[in-house]
Amino acid sequence: MTAPLNPPPPPHHQPPHDAWQAPPAGYGLGHPGFEEDGPGMKTELREAAIVTVAMAVGGLLLGVLWWWLAPHVPLVSDDTTVYLADTEGEQAIGVDGTFTLLALGLGLVSALAVFLLRRRGGIALVVALTVGGVLGSLVAWRLGIWLGPTQDVVAHAKEAGKGVRFDAPLELGAKGAMLAWSVSALLVHLGLTALFAPRDPDPFETRSPYYPQPPQA
Repeated sequence: MTAPLNPPPPPHHQPPHDAWQAPPAGYGLGHPGFEEDGPGMKTELREAAIVTVAMAVGGLLLGVLWWWLAPHVPLVSDDTTVYLADTEGEQAIGVDGTFTLLALGLGLVSALAVFLLRRRGGIALVVALTVGGVLGSLVAWRLGIWLGPTQDVVAHAKEAGKGVRFDAPLELGAKGAMLAWSVSALLVHLGLTALFAPRDPDPFETRSPYYPQPPQA
């Protein structure tokens, strides 16, 4: 009686693991490190839209505050020409400065509110803070002009009479001030995110069971 030529492998022997084999069906759908981008992206876009609309509506508050707190620029007429009543006054600069300071303050409040509600960054929120700040500033600019003195300076001068002071229309000389809200919101939100936002886990700290492990000593 002869022994078999090819004896079966011992029971403890296991076939080598193929590092390049396809993962099993359904892998990644329920794994904690692999989430679908669809629902997450939809949520971010919805939150970004809400932030943009809220900041645009907040422009109404900025416009009212600007009209209320901005200094008045006095004009006077001599029946032929309208000129500044106070040639050395700095009221026009104060109008721009008031708008800028109010916009900076609202940018801080906007960034703080967004961070407290979401506590996370993202491209969508950055775009929302930028676009929302610009839209809110445009709304405030047009509302302040509408609430302020009439834009028809000639008619206003005739109504006031010769030598009588009257207020100039509310104008924003430095158009760059309309970026103050966005810049302030972005800087504050970036700082809050860098300091207090939760850190993403390091992908190299945990290994998937479907990838080969390094040999043990």
